[in-house]
Amino acid sequence: MINNVVSINNLNKSYKGKKVLDNVSLNVKKGRIYGFLGPNGAGKSTTIRIILGLIKNYTGNVEVFNSDIKKNQTKILSKIGALVESPSYYDHLSAYKNLKIWATMKGVDYSRIDEVLKIVNLERARDKKASKFSLGMKQRLGIAQALIGNPDFLILDEPTNGLDPMGIKEIRNLIITLAKDYNKTIFISSHLLSEMELMVDDVGIINNGRLLYEGSLKDLRNKYPDMNNLEDIFLLLVERS
Repeated sequence: MINNVVSINNLNKSYKGKKVLDNVSLNVKKGRIYGFLGPNGAGKSTTIRIILGLIKNYTGNVEVFNSDIKKNQTKILSKIGALVESPSYYDHLSAYKNLKIWATMKGVDYSRIDEVLKIVNLERARDKKASKFSLGMKQRLGIAQALIGNPDFLILDEPTNGLDPMGIKEIRNLIITLAKDYNKTIFISSHLLSEMELMVDDVGIINNGRLLYEGSLKDLRNKYPDMNNLEDIFLLLVERS
């Protein structure tokens, strides 16, 4: 039985002599929502790209589904859905036709399209052109694309970035639903600490490429009972690092 979907040990990565990941070790447990938290430039996106096999020049060990990502990338990626940076879609096509392209690429039956549109609450907009979507709807369409192959593991890189409060709430509720009702393991990177505090089970806090904390959100709160919120705890950890 696989307890950890992702196991990273002693991960190091440098760009042009500058270390962007410094001996990072983390574990994403099956069935949990893992918040990978830190400011922009902390190393979150680099870590995600390594998990997805998009960056291969690093030191350390990265296993996904108990397999080395360097050796088994194709097999591993078949079980992963990812939304990295902004979602990719055709403006002039409807939500349904955009997902039809992805379903064809994945070799997925077209019946799956209406399933994921319902999951992300876009079934009423299935025939609406993507160019007419709000930013929040576009993000949900991006998540629908990531879900089209029914992956076990979902990676979302800053999924609420730029959204208004209502759009953020919609994405938050969707992520919680995916974990609880659809048994997805979800890895979210974000710099919005207060928002992540409302949805994640486990956290990895990173700053300047160094992991300052990893564990359950509950344990982190218990460790700092006098702190009012996650942002205050983060600032304290940064000051001590």
